[in-house]
Amino acid sequence: MADACCAPTMQAKNKSTVLTCKLSTKELQDRKMTVLASLKKQMLERKELSNGYAFKFGGSDNVLNELTEFIKSERECCDFFTFNLSISGDKSEIWLELTGVEGAKNFITDELGL
Repeated sequence: MADACCAPTMQAKNKSTVLTCKLSTKELQDRKMTVLASLKKQMLERKELSNGYAFKFGGSDNVLNELTEFIKSERECCDFFTFNLSISGDKSEIWLELTGVEGAKNFITDELGL
């Protein structure tokens, strides 16, 4: 997955330029122990991108639902992220690209633990 799946003109643009998380320290710790821990267990591969990471998961509907819920909740607390899902029709794999403003890459590893 060296190249992005979409042409640059068809990728979502984020208007948020500030790297801020709206979760309290306690809320973030709880999230790390539940949602993020579950995603880490299911992650099959991680690839570094210039402004974030791409994560490979199995392609089941359950994983898709979990990733969708993760994205919906992350949009509420970390609006500086841009999310891209690439989903195989044969349910063999799902790739989640998590990218963002300067500093987002460090936030993904340091704060989210991904």
